[in-house]
Amino acid sequence: MLDTTKVYSYSAVLMGSPILLKLFVNDEALAARVFRLIKHYEDLLTVNRAQSQVMDINHAAGKHPVRVSSPVYALIKCAKAASTLPNSAFNLAIGPLVKRWRIGFRGDSVPPAEDIARLLTLTNPQQVLLNDVDESVYLPLPGMEIDLGAIAKGYIADRVRDYLRKEGVEQGLINLGGNVQTLGTPAGLWSIGLKKPFSQAGAMIGTLEIADKSVVTSGVYERYFAQNGHIYHHILDPRTGYPLDNELDSVTIVSADSIDGDIWTTLMYGMGVEKACATLRARPDIEAIFVTKSKEVILSSSHHYRFTLLDNDYRLIGSTV
Repeated sequence: MLDTTKVYSYSAVLMGSPILLKLFVNDEALAARVFRLIKHYEDLLTVNRAQSQVMDINHAAGKHPVRVSSPVYALIKCAKAASTLPNSAFNLAIGPLVKRWRIGFRGDSVPPAEDIARLLTLTNPQQVLLNDVDESVYLPLPGMEIDLGAIAKGYIADRVRDYLRKEGVEQGLINLGGNVQTLGTPAGLWSIGLKKPFSQAGAMIGTLEIADKSVVTSGVYERYFAQNGHIYHHILDPRTGYPLDNELDSVTIVSADSIDGDIWTTLMYGMGVEKACATLRARPDIEAIFVTKSKEVILSSSHHYRFTLLDNDYRLIGSTV
C-alpha cells in the first residue's frame, strides 16, 4: 500500500533552473530517467547553446527549410498558433529582440530605438513557414530567430507527467523552475506557493491547493534590470519591442496542461486584468490569478483550486465564482 505520508524529493539543475521531483516512492532510478527525459527535450529545444533542432532552424534563416523531429514540429506549430492570435503578446519569433535585450544575462541594457525598430521587422510570426508534409520549418529572412523559451518548460512538464503515468506513478509533483505540474491527490491537496514580487526567496503572498493541475506563474520580478529608475523586465511586447507595461506584477495560470499555463500567462499579461477576465469567461478550463502593482490579488475564478491569502500587504478583491 502506498504511504502518502512520506514524500521523496529528487533535484537537479537543468534548463538553467532548479528542477524538483516529488514522489511517494523511493525510486532513484525512476528519478534519474525523468531527469534524462528533461535533458533530452532541453537538447532539442534550447536556444542557449550552439546546437539544437531549434538552433538549426535559426542558423538556416534566409537559406533553406530545416526538417525537425515530430515533437519539435508540433511544439513550433502550437507556438505559432498562439503567436498569430489577434493582438497576441505571445511570439515565437521574438528571438532577435530577446537576444538584443539580454535581460537576465550579463550585458543587459536598453537598446537604441533604431535597433528595436530594425529587429521588429524580423519578428513577424506569420513569416515562420511550416510544411506539414515533411515537418520542416523555414525562416525566410536572415536574422530571424525562433525562441521557444516561453513554452518549452510547460511542454516538458507535460511530457514528464505523461511519462510518470506510463510508469504507473499515480501521485507526484514536478517543478521545472516555476512550472509546476501535479499528479493525483496526496493526503490532502498539493500546496503551491504564490511568490511575493521583488521580495526575498521564500516570501509568499498566498498558497494554492490543487490536484491533477498545473500552476504556472510569469512575473516581472523573475528577470529584470533597472536603469535610470525604471525596471525593464523579460516579458517583451512583440508589438513595440519593449517590456510590457501595465498594472500587473504577475499572472498565474491554473490549467490541466502546463503548456497552456505557459501560453496563457503571456496572453493574459498582454491583455491586462479587465480584458483577460472577460476572455477567460469563455474558457472554464483556464483560471488566472492576477497580482497587481497596487497589491491586489484578483481571481478570474477558482473552481479547480483553493487560494489562501497569507500576506496582509495584499488585498484579495474577489473572483467570479
